[in-house]
Amino acid sequence: MCAVALAACASAGPPVRLHTLMPAEIVPHGNSGPAGAAPIAIVLEPLRLPVQVDLAQWLVRLPDDSVALLEQERWASPLRDEMRQALLEELDARGVVEARGGVAARPPRVGIDVRRFESLPGREARIEGTWTIQPGRPGVEAVRCEWLLREAAAPGMPALAAAHRRAVVRLADAIGDGVAASIRGAPVPCPPPDSR
Repeated sequence: MCAVALAACASAGPPVRLHTLMPAEIVPHGNSGPAGAAPIAIVLEPLRLPVQVDLAQWLVRLPDDSVALLEQERWASPLRDEMRQALLEELDARGVVEARGGVAARPPRVGIDVRRFESLPGREARIEGTWTIQPGRPGVEAVRCEWLLREAAAPGMPALAAAHRRAVVRLADAIGDGVAASIRGAPVPCPPPDSR
């Protein structure tokens, strides 16, 4: 019996470490609309992510450009869910909220297509894709923006997770500003490609 218990302990392996894209603390930004303005309601379409990274386990790019799936480093939920919830939290801090039932007007629809979600340990977090805003007003064309976000990461997986969180904050900033501009009828600013 003792031998079985020892074998079970020996095969347990290193513990699984969970990471999240959710911020530890939401900091109100208030930069998406005038002070005291009612929140802007949007419909956030389901996020699109490359299938190879839409997992709980981390897929990382190694220095030789090969990739590795890390069983012991995982997101707290599948990456699509982590990123969607983190974006909604960050947008809410900017006065942009997800539309609920009973909204009279047609809210703008926001679509996010992530083409690359790369984790480079000790180097950087890189997220690239497009986002679109389909205004709720008839006769107004949709806006499409390309984006590339890069955040330097110190060694260690917690630092890499923090770099991804900073990238998500920057994405929420750009989308929040774009939605607010669209509601005002102003040109929607597309962020320039990140050259960091």
